[in-house]
Amino acid sequence: MKYLHRLSGITTAFCLMIILFITSVEAVIYWTPGYFEQEYTKYNVLDRLPPMTMEDLLDVTSQMMDYLKGRRQDLHVITTMGGEQREFFNEREIAHMEDVQALFLKAIFIRRVCLGLSAVLLLFMAFTRAWMKRVLWPSLCAGTGLFFGAVTVLALVISANFTKYFVLFHHIFFTNDLWILNPDTDMLINIVPEGFFMDTAGRIALLFGFLSLLLFGICLALTMKHMKKERG
Repeated sequence: MKYLHRLSGITTAFCLMIILFITSVEAVIYWTPGYFEQEYTKYNVLDRLPPMTMEDLLDVTSQMMDYLKGRRQDLHVITTMGGEQREFFNEREIAHMEDVQALFLKAIFIRRVCLGLSAVLLLFMAFTRAWMKRVLWPSLCAGTGLFFGAVTVLALVISANFTKYFVLFHHIFFTNDLWILNPDTDMLINIVPEGFFMDTAGRIALLFGFLSLLLFGICLALTMKHMKKERG
C-alpha cells in the first residue's frame, strides 16, 4: 500500500503540472490584456497586410481565438481590408485552423481529465490518513521536481534552435502540410510571425516555471514541517 500511495502522489503531481502548463498557455494568449495588440505593434503586422485598422485586426483575432475554443462554428470572418469587405482567411488557412482547434480542444479535454484524476487520487489518499502527510507531500515534491526538470531540459534544447523544433512540432502534431503558408497569399502567417511564437513560448515558460516552483515550494515546506513535527 505504501508504494501505491507514493505512485498516487507522483501521478497527482504530474497531473497538476499538466494542468499548470495548459493553463499557462491559456493565460498568456487569452488572459493577458492587450497581448495581441502589443505583439502586432512590435512586429509591424499592419505593414504586412492590405490596408486595415488595428481595431479591425483585433476583431478578427478575437473571433479567431473564440473559434479555437469552440465558441464559433467556423472561421469565415468578414472584415475591411484595402477599403473593401472580404474574408480575412482563405480556405487553406481555415483548413489549418481546423487542425489547430482540434489540438486546442484536446488540450482542454486533457486538462479536465487531469483535474478529475487528481481529485480521485487525492480522495483515495485522504481515506488512508495514516499515510496522508507522510507520503502525499514528499510524493508531490518528487513528481513536481521530476516533471519540471524534464520540461526544463526540453525547453533548453528547444531554445537552442527554436525554428528547428517549431517545424518539428508541426510535423509531430499535424498530419498534413497545411501549416506551410505563403506570406504573399495567406494572412495568418503575417499576423503571427515566428517572433510572435518565440515571445509567446517565452511568456508561457516564465509563467509555467513560476507556478511550478510555487507548487514545489509549498510541497517542500509542508514536507519539512511534517518531518520537523515527527522529530519533535
